[in-house]
Amino acid sequence: MSDTRRRVKVYTLNEERQWDDRGTGHVSSTYVDRLKGMSLLVRAEADGSLLLESKINPNTAYQKQQDTLIVWSEAENYDLALSFQEKAGCDEIWEKICQVQGKDPSVEVTQDPIDESEEERFEEMPDTSNLIDLPSCELSKLEEIADLVTSVLSSPIRREKLSLALENEGYIKKLLQLFQTCENLENAEGLHHLYEIIRGILFLNKATLFEVMFSDECIMDVVGCLEYDPALAQPKRHREFLTKTAKFKEVIPITDSELRQKIHQTYRVQYIQDVILPTPSVFEDNFLSTLTSFIFFNKVEIVSMLQEDEKFLSEVFAQLTDESTDDDKRRELVNFFKEFCAFSQTLQPQNRDAFFKTLANLGILPALEIVM
Repeated sequence: MSDTRRRVKVYTLNEERQWDDRGTGHVSSTYVDRLKGMSLLVRAEADGSLLLESKINPNTAYQKQQDTLIVWSEAENYDLALSFQEKAGCDEIWEKICQVQGKDPSVEVTQDPIDESEEERFEEMPDTSNLIDLPSCELSKLEEIADLVTSVLSSPIRREKLSLALENEGYIKKLLQLFQTCENLENAEGLHHLYEIIRGILFLNKATLFEVMFSDECIMDVVGCLEYDPALAQPKRHREFLTKTAKFKEVIPITDSELRQKIHQTYRVQYIQDVILPTPSVFEDNFLSTLTSFIFFNKVEIVSMLQEDEKFLSEVFAQLTDESTDDDKRRELVNFFKEFCAFSQTLQPQNRDAFFKTLANLGILPALEIVM
C-alpha cells in the first residue's frame, strides 16, 4: 500500500515550456546531511537510482494542483513536478512540505516568491492580514473591478489575496452572469471591462480559479469575455468557431460522460492557450507552466480512461478491420488512433508499455496492414 501511495512520476519543464518525463519512482522525505535539511528523494522504480534529490527550501513556493500534483521552481527556468498515483500520497508529502515551511496543509500555494523589500512594504499596511474587499458584482462597478484586478498583478501578495477573495465569494460565476447581461444589452463598455477582468484573473495563475473558469458551466462564457478585446475594432468569434466550426467527432460513441467532458475541456483550454491568449513573450513563465500543466495532466487522464475502456477500443478495432467500413470512416478511425498515440506520450513508461501491449493484444498490427 505504501509503495503505491508514494509512487510518482518526475517531470521537468524544458525550454519549449513542455513537461519532460524524468522517470517513475517512489518519493520519500528525509533529512539529508549534505543538503543540511529535510529533502524530497525519488528513487527509480526500475533500479533504485536517484531521480530527484531536492531540499525543501523554506522560501520556495510549492503548489498543489488537481489533488495529485505538486509543482515548484528550483531555479530560474527550472520547474519541477511530482505526479502522484494516489491522492493520499500527494497529501502526505504536501504535509511534510508545509511542516518544514510552517504552513497549514489546507493551503494550495505555500507562499509567494517575493523579495524582502516588497514583503516589508506590505507588512507596514494595516489591512495585510485581511482579504481584499471586492466591489459588489454589478454593472455599475465593472470599471472599478477591472481597475482592482489590473492593479494587483504587480504584487504577489495582493494577487494571492485577490485569488482567495474570488474563491471564497463565488465571484467568477457572478461576473459571467454580468457578461450575459452585457451581451444581451449590447453594452460595449461593460464587455470591454469584462475582457480586462477575465484576462486579469487568468494572470493570477491560480489552479483553483482555473478549475472554476474551465468548468463545463463557465468555459464558454470565459471564451466569450475574451472575444471583446477593446484594442480590436470588432470582437472575435471564438465561441462560434468552438461550437460550429470545430466539430467533435466520436468515431465510436463515448458512453462515459466524464470522459467526454474531459475531452471537450482539454480542447477548449488548449484553444484558449494557443489561439486566444497573447504570445508567450507577453506572459510570466509561471502562468504558462500552470496552464500547460493543466492541459498536460488532463491528457494523461484522458488516455488512462480510454485505455481502461476495453469495450470502446475493441469496437474501434472491429470497425477498422471490417471490410464493409467505408474509406471516410476508416480515415476517421486512423486519425483517432494517431491522436490517441500522441496523447500516450504523457504516460509513465511502464504504463505506456502496458498501453501498447493493450493495442497489440487488440490487433493493432493487422489493423494497420489493412489500412496500408
